Amino acid sequence: MKHDGCEPGDVSRETATQPERAAATGRAATSIIDASAAAQAAPHADTTVSAEIWNRLAEVPIVETDSQAPATPIAVEAERASRVLHARDQQPFPLPPHPRVITVSNQKGGVGKTTTTVNLAVGLALHGARVLVIDSDPQGNASTGLGIAHAVGTPSIYDVLIGDSSLTDVVVAHDSVAGLCCAPATIDLAGAEIELVSLVARETRLRKAIATYLDETTGKAPHYILIDCPPSLGLLTVNALVAADEVLIPIQCEYYALEGLGQLLSSIELIRAHLNEGLTVSTILLTMYDARTRLSDQVADEVRRHFGPLVLDSVVPRSVRVSEAPGFGQSVLTYDPGSRGAVSYVEAAREMAERGHTAVPPPAPSSERLDQEPETTDDGDQPDGAEHDGAANDGAGHEGAERDRAEDDVRAEHEVTQ
Repeated sequence: MKHDGCEPGDVSRETATQPERAAATGRAATSIIDASAAAQAAPHADTTVSAEIWNRLAEVPIVETDSQAPATPIAVEAERASRVLHARDQQPFPLPPHPRVITVSNQKGGVGKTTTTVNLAVGLALHGARVLVIDSDPQGNASTGLGIAHAVGTPSIYDVLIGDSSLTDVVVAHDSVAGLCCAPATIDLAGAEIELVSLVARETRLRKAIATYLDETTGKAPHYILIDCPPSLGLLTVNALVAADEVLIPIQCEYYALEGLGQLLSSIELIRAHLNEGLTVSTILLTMYDARTRLSDQVADEVRRHFGPLVLDSVVPRSVRVSEAPGFGQSVLTYDPGSRGAVSYVEAAREMAERGHTAVPPPAPSSERLDQEPETTDDGDQPDGAEHDGAANDGAGHEGAERDRAEDDVRAEHEVTQ
């Protein structure tokens, strides 16, 4: 009877020869190691084995050192994180000559107002600026994102608007980011819309509170005051717009975000005309950009074509890290400083700082500008200095007219000669 496998005799022979083969393999390996050592000790020895091994060793490629090796993704992200977290001493942002009060507003919800406010504030503070965040949203999400307590009973911006407290009484310093403070919001702020209706000068209460706070913090006043607004155009948003010099509008890269933009701009125009003539739309930031979709590109192109230089070059992409950070009471810059979202917000903060640090203060109200008008006498004549300037201008104009007539005469004579 035949077997599919080996015969019993074959198996025994194979088993019997295994120790011999192992011994032979060990002797061969030992001889090769000895030969290699001999080759290294005497590379020019006149032996065939040594020369062959030496030639093989010469063909082995040289291993690159760490400095020559290409950077890995983890190393790149670690480098970005280090730059973000230790940027105060490395790359400080230019500081504005006067405090910039910026309202982050868009009546559409879910476009990234609170996320933008929190991360821009942390980015500016990490790069050397003093920043105050005012949370004017009853949901208190900006307070949550900064890790500031805002439970019921906590002194909040509600107490400031109703008049029981000053802004200095409710401002809380951030635990880990130097130079960053926050005026938190509690659920009590939801009732402020109704309570403000019966108060005098209800639209300017936040503006007066900020002016008082700046006077009380002379020498250590914040460079930036960022006001986070609720997704509405009620009295809370009106107070924020009246108190600000600039408006930053985050726009989600979807068409729904463009529908209510015209209404927001109309509201800003009304406030500029009646309550705050120095208010300007200074910055537009594109958020939740998804490079995989053509829709995001179309919306971004439409916004840039319409608003031009107001749109920041930096675009905030969709990022899971940006959404995860508030759950830990942090901004994305402290939660995952090497992520794409953190880098995007740092670049947006840098653009905003570089664009505005040379800007002059907004024009004063008309009642304050009267003092800057040229003085006049009782007869309605201008003072001597103004008359002198006018005479100088008239003289310059007269000389210019004579010069033009002389050039015309020369041109006419030249044409006649030809």
